[in-house]
Amino acid sequence: MSNSAPATLALTSPSPVRGHLSLFGRLLTLILISLLAGQVISVALIFSLPPPAPDFYRLTEVAQVLQGSAPNFSDRRALQIAMETKRPSPKMETRAAAEIARLLAQDLSISPEAIAIAGDRSPFADRRVFRIARDRLARQGFAPDEHFLVAPFAVGVRQTDGRWRVVRPAPILGLEAWQQRLILGLLISVLAMAPLAYLFARRLAQPFRRFAEAAERLGRDPRAASLPLSLSDASEINVATHAFNDMQERLRRYVEDRTAMVGAIAHDLRTPLTRLKFRIEGAPDDLRVKMAADIDQMEEMIAAALTFVRDSSEPGPRVRLELSSLVESICDEMAQTGAAADVMRADKLVLEGDPLALRRLLANLVDNAIKYGDRARARVYLQDRIAIVEISDDGPGIPEAEIERVFEPFYRREPSRNRNTGGMGLGLAVVRSVARGHGGDVTLANRVGGGLTATVRLPI
Repeated sequence: MSNSAPATLALTSPSPVRGHLSLFGRLLTLILISLLAGQVISVALIFSLPPPAPDFYRLTEVAQVLQGSAPNFSDRRALQIAMETKRPSPKMETRAAAEIARLLAQDLSISPEAIAIAGDRSPFADRRVFRIARDRLARQGFAPDEHFLVAPFAVGVRQTDGRWRVVRPAPILGLEAWQQRLILGLLISVLAMAPLAYLFARRLAQPFRRFAEAAERLGRDPRAASLPLSLSDASEINVATHAFNDMQERLRRYVEDRTAMVGAIAHDLRTPLTRLKFRIEGAPDDLRVKMAADIDQMEEMIAAALTFVRDSSEPGPRVRLELSSLVESICDEMAQTGAAADVMRADKLVLEGDPLALRRLLANLVDNAIKYGDRARARVYLQDRIAIVEISDDGPGIPEAEIERVFEPFYRREPSRNRNTGGMGLGLAVVRSVARGHGGDVTLANRVGGGLTATVRLPI
């Protein structure tokens, strides 16, 4: 009957929030907005930036270079001149090229056949480039019919020895000015969009961060608070939140049911054991003593099981505590009784935990080290945001095949059931239960040269 209430709560828990944009819709919206913003910025840059002015050269400038008196090209690439064995190619086959060759031949006082004009395309094929060059020449005061060549081109003059004296614009190193302006504009637009993208991505990532934190809390404490549903979250997130809360409630009920069942069994076993005590009174003395010892041992095991169940089902409050101080106090208490317990390293580490449970954990490990290894040496330090407590002894260690089995409840390596030598076999089970209840774990490892080291890892 005690389990009906949680089941009712699970049935009446709030349903996932609906009616707002899903995660898929948000991601799709982000992509569409980014594409649209990129297109708008590109169009704005194209219409706002001035058109790139081509490098063009008047025929008189080309003639000056060929004659050895190059003008100053401060606003354009310089014209380079070189002697080559082959005619410049590809040959520019246009009427304008023939006219330019004639005019150059006239300026240089040579035959037009000795001049070769080469280029990848006709300089006047692109009317936009032609118009830009004409407008600039007009602003500089030149006549409207001024002839010019647009880069890239090459003008060669055949020499008497058959070689060619070739003039061409210097090659471009790096980006041109208009390309630099365009890249700068794109970088500015990216910087302007980056804060918006960051805020949007952060908002999308917040629910997943909450899930990670809730899963960690659940690992430390099955009774942790459930995840709240939010109207601002995507519908898929709320569905996952609802499923996570249901899973947490089912895990809580499962643990409570199993714990209650073990406690009930251990409690009910006391009644038949009490009856057995009365019934063995008529048995022979030697047999009655042995049977009474077995019954007493079973009662001790039942008492230990009930204590274990009670401690597991009723965890204490979590508070912030300093771990090394707790280890030092336990070792000091052991040393006052004459035991060899020392703290070799004690870094100051603060974590949130149940003080009584952690004290029981550490006391059990220190007590085991003294009981089975003659002395206990403790170390406390931080590694990757994990508080680590190492307790070493000088004992014989544990066979590798039994290192994990010793954490099982009521498992004892010693064949006797004498509590003075081996206890009930619940000490290490309690240790691991407490450690995992705090989101950590406990492991054992044999030391090189002899001895055993128990390592406790607890998240900060």
